[in-house]
Amino acid sequence: ELSLIAVSDREGHVVFYPLVENHHQHHILQWSIAPAPDCTGQQQIEAEQMVLKIVHALRYVGVLTVELFQHEGQLIANELAPRVHNSGHWTIECAETSQFENHLRAILGMPIGATTMRGCAAMFNLIGDLEHVEEWLTVPGVHLHLYGKAARPGRKLGHVTVLADDPDTLRARLKQCRHAPIFL
Repeated sequence: ELSLIAVSDREGHVVFYPLVENHHQHHILQWSIAPAPDCTGQQQIEAEQMVLKIVHALRYVGVLTVELFQHEGQLIANELAPRVHNSGHWTIECAETSQFENHLRAILGMPIGATTMRGCAAMFNLIGDLEHVEEWLTVPGVHLHLYGKAARPGRKLGHVTVLADDPDTLRARLKQCRHAPIFL
């Protein structure tokens, strides 16, 4: 699955973050990687054109995330999320302006910030327990976000974002995050 995060202001100007590759297990997002490693510039353009039509048809203001399936070279819209989205949590550290800040800017009538990435990122959710968090924090480029929720099976307790300047370094750092739910 892929997702594309769009931000639209009150005047209808729309900006996009790069396509993100998502992996689910038991209907819960386990991890995302940005930008999506195997997506082409043409797929980014196609996704943006598709989402732009949706944003304009709805006269939407704020962050809108569209989840897409990639099937036989085609992008098929699967789900719309009219809000900041879990697959965009990496934007907190790895984008010029996070999806959270851009959502507020858009709905408050302020200028939308740049969506430019600072390197590449992977995000994985902490689901059910926080068993390996301290180990992961020893890896360079790791950022922890806890939601203050009580632990229980299947509950998102937070997320970890791993940053790097390039995909090879990102893969190496993810390998250092033993027991993380990421399978490259």
